[in-house]
Amino acid sequence: MMKISYEYVPRNVCSIIHSSHTYYYMKKIFTSLFFSITSVVAFGQSPVVDSMIIFPLQEKHAHGSSLVALPNGDYLAAWFYGSGEKSADDVKIMGARLRKGQKKWSTPFLLADTPGLPDCNPVLFLNRSGKLFLVWIAVQANRWEFSILRYKTSTNYLKQGAPVWGWQDNILLKPGEEFASEVAARFKELPEAGHGWAEYAPSYDKMIIEASKDLKKRSIGWMTRIKPLITRSGRIVLPLYSDGFNFSMTAISDDDGETWRPGLPIVGRGPIQPALAQKKDGTIVAFMRDSGDEPSRVQRSESKNNGESWSAALKTDIPNTASVELCVLKNGKWAFLGNDIDDGRYRLSLYLSDDEGKTWKWKTRIEDHAKEDGGYSYPCLIQTADGLLRMTYSYHTGKNGKSIKYVVVDPAKMENEGRER
Repeated sequence: MMKISYEYVPRNVCSIIHSSHTYYYMKKIFTSLFFSITSVVAFGQSPVVDSMIIFPLQEKHAHGSSLVALPNGDYLAAWFYGSGEKSADDVKIMGARLRKGQKKWSTPFLLADTPGLPDCNPVLFLNRSGKLFLVWIAVQANRWEFSILRYKTSTNYLKQGAPVWGWQDNILLKPGEEFASEVAARFKELPEAGHGWAEYAPSYDKMIIEASKDLKKRSIGWMTRIKPLITRSGRIVLPLYSDGFNFSMTAISDDDGETWRPGLPIVGRGPIQPALAQKKDGTIVAFMRDSGDEPSRVQRSESKNNGESWSAALKTDIPNTASVELCVLKNGKWAFLGNDIDDGRYRLSLYLSDDEGKTWKWKTRIEDHAKEDGGYSYPCLIQTADGLLRMTYSYHTGKNGKSIKYVVVDPAKMENEGRER
């Protein structure tokens, strides 16, 4: 991102600023102005081709969005909304629709509400036959580690308003003894770590290994956040994570979402909320939010067997504190979207790679603010038939309120404008 330079400000204005007690406030005004027009002044035409909030800024919590492109050209978005998160029993799953050719999202409508429990982290996707899935969590006892996976399906979703749901159930998983064996084996592969050490206390690793032996703990508390990967074989690999274990797992379906079973865990010190991408050789890569020790970096793991098991998660060199997303483009390039900072959620960046995530040659800022000016996180990223990248994310402006933002980016313009901005 270009650093702000006051050489763009007329000299008479600069002299007034520097000779006045209002310098501090005027500097903030000019800083805000130049962040807004940087892409025009310094970089030519912005790769962002459309941008809007889905509903007006308001006080209640709106977070954890998901986006799906429907066969008729509509877009359907979902998010959770209420007085808070896990501690607020009025939290429910809301949605809105952007009709094909329209410039404004519909009035929000209800998608799911478990009476008396918070409903959070919705994920929307279509299976290979075009059936629409909504997967989310109901938070029992107001604790993340007691969450239950729920889902609905619909084949009648192209009309205005909410889909007509034809089925609803829970996804119940029962990881076996191999779960505990995998946890113990993968921790041995991780680099040594002394954080949390005390002579009279067990190590972090040993506590998690011991917890993994408990059937009750490993059977509940798995949470959604990011859309699934549908592999070339048609397998659905749904990313999950646990705040209890502070690592991740997947749910696997080989029958288009009719039944689900657990894969082996993605073990590490804090790799959560996986985003998945499949390489040309079939390897599945998981990029994960870092909820472990410092420095905070995107964590990475691989599966060589179609999502059945995973390498121990290790840190990359991409800073990260809050969220990640991945998308494999039709031309083979990869897109990464996330909070590439290590101290907040005030910046959200889009990266492009032409070597399956080894390096990221093109970068652009989707949101870039002062640290105290809100949070922009938990994105969903898809590519549509026109080649454009479409995303939704939590848009929390601090004093002005909260919404979900919808942004469209042309990746070709990112490439045309150079390697980084």
